[in-house]
Amino acid sequence: MPFNVGAAVQLRQLELQDVRVFAQARLDVEPNVLTVLIGPNGCGKTTILEAAAFLGSQRSFRTAARETMVRSGAERAIIRALCERETRPLVIEAEIDAGGPTRTLVNHRRASARAELADLVPTTVFSPEDLNVVQGPPARRREVLDAALRLVDRRAAEDLDTMERVLRQRAALLRQATGKLTPEVATTLDVWDERLVRAGSGVSAARRALLEELTPVVEDAYAALTTSPQARGPIAMAYRPGWEGELAEALLAHRTDDVRRGVSTTGPQRDEVLISVEGRDTRTRASQGEQRTVALALRLAVHRVVTARRGSAPLLLLDDVFSELDGDRCRALVRNLPEGQTLLTTAGTLPDAIRVSAVVDVGALGSRG
Repeated sequence: MPFNVGAAVQLRQLELQDVRVFAQARLDVEPNVLTVLIGPNGCGKTTILEAAAFLGSQRSFRTAARETMVRSGAERAIIRALCERETRPLVIEAEIDAGGPTRTLVNHRRASARAELADLVPTTVFSPEDLNVVQGPPARRREVLDAALRLVDRRAAEDLDTMERVLRQRAALLRQATGKLTPEVATTLDVWDERLVRAGSGVSAARRALLEELTPVVEDAYAALTTSPQARGPIAMAYRPGWEGELAEALLAHRTDDVRRGVSTTGPQRDEVLISVEGRDTRTRASQGEQRTVALALRLAVHRVVTARRGSAPLLLLDDVFSELDGDRCRALVRNLPEGQTLLTTAGTLPDAIRVSAVVDVGALGSRG
């Protein structure tokens, strides 16, 4: 069930209160242009992008613990954005409690689900940490696919929410079982496993389909970003589910081991994405330059596929990406930046030929705690 969006959502104003280093801050931006945020390391450039991305994802791209976004000594952080869609105003406000849940309002109304927010504030993020998408564990690659699915497939987004909720409940039950598969534990696992099969099978199918769509786009982006013709080998991506056979049968077969170990050892939370260049596994047999190029190509491909599927471009957030690239790759990335509204951070100089519409000194945006 794809989103039917069409008109792009444009960020016009972003306000932060007690978010990381900022006691107060406000950024005003123009639609459909590249805005560069400058300043020394530690001044809060990444925090601005983190806050913008949080509104749509309800997650930080820097850490799994979103409560760390709350400024030290404050009880809560507030992120408020004024957006436009077809000239209609859209006010989104997220309140992150240092010790509790997040509450998000859309035009002063409680947001009904994460899928609604992903639809309203779609974002694509590039950051130096993207190297971990290639080098790191399978969870990092799943996160890329899942974030894209939340932007283009409402049913998959709902299945993701259900799957994550069921896995949390299942994990709590396994811990409470203390290694004993009693009749009561087995009966409760039957309930959670039935729900996990329905949602998890849908998630894995959606991930696989998206990966097939992404693969040729990643290969094109990789070729465009690779400055040496000799290094432009074919990119292959393969999807490997986290179980064999039918998911219901796999969960039942692993139940005793799950209870003994206190964790879910099989299922969609263990799916893997395998990436290779010229037949070489990018995790272990690619150079760091190739790994960085693959990571950038994957992010560009996601942005392009999401734009094509939605009919409008997400907000593009580029966090200090040029600092990790050589001059040729910087210029290649500039040539291949997609159109649309973009926020880019840098502590240094920008590559030649990049077209900048506005430059903002982050040190002048507000006060720090």
